[in-house]
Amino acid sequence: MASSNETDRGPASHDATGRVLVVDDDPTVSEVVAGYLERAGFTVHRAADGPAALEIAARHRPDLVVLDLMLPGMDGLEVCRRLRALGDRRRSVAVVMLTARGDEDDRILGLEVGADDYVTKPFSPRELVLRVRSVLRRASSAVPAGEPLLAAAGLTVDPAARRATRDGAELALTLREFDLLTYFLRHPGQVCDRERLMREVWGWDFGDLSTVTVHVRRLRGKIEKDPADPQLIRTVWGAGYRFEVGPHSLAPAAAGARTEDGRA
Repeated sequence: MASSNETDRGPASHDATGRVLVVDDDPTVSEVVAGYLERAGFTVHRAADGPAALEIAARHRPDLVVLDLMLPGMDGLEVCRRLRALGDRRRSVAVVMLTARGDEDDRILGLEVGADDYVTKPFSPRELVLRVRSVLRRASSAVPAGEPLLAAAGLTVDPAARRATRDGAELALTLREFDLLTYFLRHPGQVCDRERLMREVWGWDFGDLSTVTVHVRRLRGKIEKDPADPQLIRTVWGAGYRFEVGPHSLAPAAAGARTEDGRA
């Protein structure tokens, strides 16, 4: 059963697939989720509260955290904020949030504090495993060694190193924010709806489109001089988003664009 400290599950050889921390105060949920992840080949650690989760994360550096929103004492939102503070700029731990609530505001709150994805309880453990694999696959997808840097409007992205800067200062981006910025830089000037972004950036054919909206909003907050009046990621009302750059500001290897509908 889960404890408020840690349970190591699975042999070290599973590290090739990934290391996941499951944080849930319900021992049944924790046990089932851990079991499915183990059978999928992951090394799993478990915690039943926020302080234990942060201690384990600092010690074991998981690739991804499955994090319940409703934890005793320190809730999942605060744990997610602190996990982001623990990570370095080049290796941001992925977070999949679990919530028993169906209210959209709770889902958006999780995304706003940096969750990469969420699953609403009750959920299929198989679906959760698929979501975990999807997030980690995007984070570890191989980039050709010779791929050049992408640069525009003071932004520079190194896809191979997963490193992004603005005016020379390194940006602290989550996995999805980095993927979204990279996609924008590769597709400047194009208008894309949220369905396209979800398909191309998240790798999903369906899902809650507010996920895209929130990530665009967060990315604007990190790359725009005035996020309230964005000049780079422009909303095309009723159609999506367009990444705006000057005619000579983009590195030759980059091309493309995307957007989402005008709700952000």
